[in-house]
Amino acid sequence: MRFTLGRGSNISHWLSQSDARGDERRRRFTREDVARLAALGLDHLRLPVDEEQLWDDQGAPHEEAWDLLQQGLDWTLEAGLNAVVDLHILRTHHFNEGPKPLFTEAAAAEAFADCWRKISERLGDRPRDRVAYELLNEAVADDPADWNRVLHLAYRTVRALEPQRCLVLGSNRWNSVAQYEFLDVPADDREIVLTFHYYHPMPVTHYRAPWTWQLKDYDGPIQYPGLAIPQEVFNTLPRDQQRRVAGVNTLGGAAVMEADLMWPLAIAARTGLPLYCGEFGAVAFAPDAIRAAWYADFLAVMTRHGIAWANWDFRGNFGLFSADDRKTVACTALFP
Repeated sequence: MRFTLGRGSNISHWLSQSDARGDERRRRFTREDVARLAALGLDHLRLPVDEEQLWDDQGAPHEEAWDLLQQGLDWTLEAGLNAVVDLHILRTHHFNEGPKPLFTEAAAAEAFADCWRKISERLGDRPRDRVAYELLNEAVADDPADWNRVLHLAYRTVRALEPQRCLVLGSNRWNSVAQYEFLDVPADDREIVLTFHYYHPMPVTHYRAPWTWQLKDYDGPIQYPGLAIPQEVFNTLPRDQQRRVAGVNTLGGAAVMEADLMWPLAIAARTGLPLYCGEFGAVAFAPDAIRAAWYADFLAVMTRHGIAWANWDFRGNFGLFSADDRKTVACTALFP
C-alpha cells in the first residue's frame, strides 16, 4: 500500500519552536490529544521536529526527545492516523531568521543530509504506508537553485537508505506557490508528495501577529474578500507603516486562491504526483467572521482540486483548540 494523506493537523510547539522540556513538554502532546484529533475525522498528523531538540551541538542525541517522538508516533499509528515527520528548523536554517549557512556552506548541507541518515536509523522500521518524511520546512534560499541543490543532496541520502519511503518535498521561499515553477522535482519517483503552504492575504491570516514585522503594529480594520486593508484605510497610515504593509496587502478571495494554485497544480499535473497543503490558517487575532469566511473558501478550493491538507495548528495561535481546549473558529469551519 502507498502512503496517502487527506485531512490533518500540525502538532506545533512540542518538539519544535519551544523551550519547554521535561513535564511541560510531555504535557504538550498526549495520547488523549491524538484520540481527540482522530475523533474529528483526521487521517494524519504532521509532526514538526527541530535539530536542536533531537541532537545537541556536538551531534549527540537527546534521548528524551527521541522517546517522545517515538511515543507520539506509536499513539498516532495506534489511533489509525498516518504521520508526516517534518524537519522544521536546523541550526543552519530557520525560515524566519537569518543568516542561512545551509545554502552557503558545504559542511552545513552535508550536516543536513546527515540529520536524515540519523532519522532514518531511528525511524526506518516504521511502516512505509503510515509514516512519511518531510525533508525541510519552508526553505528560504536567495536563489531557488541553491534549494534544489541542497534538497537533492538530502533526497539522495534518504533514497539510498529507504528507496520506498514517501518523501514530502516543497518549493523555495516558505513553500510558496509562486516558486513552484523553479522546483526541481526528482524524476521517476512515485513515492513523493509535493507540498506548499498558504497564508494569503497576510493582513487577514497574520492580523496583529507579533512575530511579523510588517503587521505587528497594525490593528486597524481588515476585510475579506477584497483588498485586505481597504485602500481608504491604507491611505491614512503613517508612511513608515505603509512601507511595511504594502508588500503584503493583497487581494483575498476564492478566485485569488484558485489563481495562486496555478503553478503547483501545473507541476502536479506534469509529474503525476499528489499535492499537499502542509500548513494554512488564519490567526485567532483576526475577527471571527473574517476567519470563518477565509477557511470556508480555502476548504472549498482544496476539496475542488482534491488537495490534501494539514491546518496550522492543533493548539496555538491558529489552533483547532484554544489553550483551555475549547473548539475555535478554525475547528468549526474545517470540521462542521
